[in-house]
Amino acid sequence: MSILRVLRPGPMVSVQDRGRRGLLSMGVSASGPMDPQSFALANALVANDPDCAVLEFAGLGGLFELTAPARIAVTGGSVAITIDGRSVDPWEAHEVKAGEPIEIGMLTDATWGYLAISGGIAVEPVLGARATHLRTGIGGLQGRVLQPGDELPLGAGAHAPCLHLAKPFTRPEGPIRIVPGPQDYYFDEDAWNILLSATLSISSKRDRMAMALDGAIIPSHRGHDIVSDGIAFGSIQVPGSGVPYVLTAERQTTGGYPKIATVASCDLPRLVQMTTGTRFTMVTVTRDEAEELLIAERRRLRAILEGIAPKPDFSFDSSTLLMKNLISGVILAEAEVQEAC
Repeated sequence: MSILRVLRPGPMVSVQDRGRRGLLSMGVSASGPMDPQSFALANALVANDPDCAVLEFAGLGGLFELTAPARIAVTGGSVAITIDGRSVDPWEAHEVKAGEPIEIGMLTDATWGYLAISGGIAVEPVLGARATHLRTGIGGLQGRVLQPGDELPLGAGAHAPCLHLAKPFTRPEGPIRIVPGPQDYYFDEDAWNILLSATLSISSKRDRMAMALDGAIIPSHRGHDIVSDGIAFGSIQVPGSGVPYVLTAERQTTGGYPKIATVASCDLPRLVQMTTGTRFTMVTVTRDEAEELLIAERRRLRAILEGIAPKPDFSFDSSTLLMKNLISGVILAEAEVQEAC
């Protein structure tokens, strides 16, 4: 069995698949990728099944090696990558030989990156998934972030060429769209004016569970306690401090603070990928509008996935080079100089 060796991981590298579904009623959070779009593209670029597990990293990737040849792809944002010292690009697949060091640097325009390997990471599933839930220690490799010396089994990858995105992947711009509720009635017009007129920013208080937003203190005229109810990915919860928190992949399954709004699903990947300190505004949309926006975004992603194609082959072997008269231009130039003299 092929192995991925972890030589020097970044500070928050974990195994993630699409998540642990259908267990919220039993208090088990889904976990899964912070940015499902980048996760899906990473798997597609190495011809993996969409359910295959990958490595997710926050900021810095780290140093890894394989015990057998495979294809890799790194997505999420712009990042320096080297394979055995040679620079390669993110958002496309690359062949890696056994023992070649794979080094992934720091993301420059995003927060969460993904390393997919052909065949996927084949740790044992827990409760039906390989996703790591760090706060409860479930799944992945012993329910924790990766450490130097860890070894991860890999599945058998399908035979495929190295692939790339024929259509570049870009993120939408503009305000983050939110749907009021489920406890929007806990907040009066003044509170809503504060939220929608403020220039917010991403706080350094963030992890896979939640991200705090700086720039606005939101008062609740009905108090900050409710009967605990379910938490969705993207819920904007407002505790007694008035600081809004966006709940993310490792959110708790229920919570007792009012939720003023929910981030529209189409904008969640963009929001979680914003780097610390990024400034933005919010605007409300209806639930129906949010659904239409999500349908459009899924169509856009599907078109990008369907446009994935083999990379152009610019390699040259000795037979190709021997077929080319590479010296003729030099000979002709020398003859012209002699004639001119």
